[in-house]
Amino acid sequence: MTLLWYAAYGSNLDADRFAFYLTGGRPPGARRTVPGARDASPPQEDRPVVLPGSMFFAWRSPTWGGGISFYDADAPGSTYARAYLLTEQQFADVAAQEMHREPGEDLDLAHVMAHRRHAMGPGRYETLHLVGILDDIPMLTFTAEHPAQLEPTPPTDPYLTVVARGLRDCHGLDEEAVVEHLASRRGVDGDRERVSRAVRSALA
Repeated sequence: MTLLWYAAYGSNLDADRFAFYLTGGRPPGARRTVPGARDASPPQEDRPVVLPGSMFFAWRSPTWGGGISFYDADAPGSTYARAYLLTEQQFADVAAQEMHREPGEDLDLAHVMAHRRHAMGPGRYETLHLVGILDDIPMLTFTAEHPAQLEPTPPTDPYLTVVARGLRDCHGLDEEAVVEHLASRRGVDGDRERVSRAVRSALA
């Protein structure tokens, strides 16, 4: 059984929300039911990590109804993430669901391990990134092939609340720090009032 870390930087920062990709079901606030992974076992461990590059909100998600998180490894800044220790099979099934594909097919990770990036398709989350090594175990995430070309889009309040909970629970950020971080992201562009409302709801 080969293990790897999956670095989540958006709604999957929230461990309860991420669990649906393993067990199946419809997360609160989402419009889509996911089938779950072949192996529904919980992650063997999870840790807070910070990735080089920037998280921002773009596209218009059919699951959430507004912008969702993307990762631009080439942009300046840093990105809060949560690393989940999964089997390669679990990671493949999580990636498939994020790519709006049916889980059940293993991924060939040789290319991304050798070249740090692998564009598997044109979809929003179809480019794999090797973002680091943690405890001698590779850490991967996925995003768009050309994230800088995506049109920034404001996220919905339900999406913001899930991300806010993840930032608090994983990184220990207080309400002001969560607001400051999210309000500075592209796609939100300083709308502190709306971010504050969503964050207060999430952290109440």
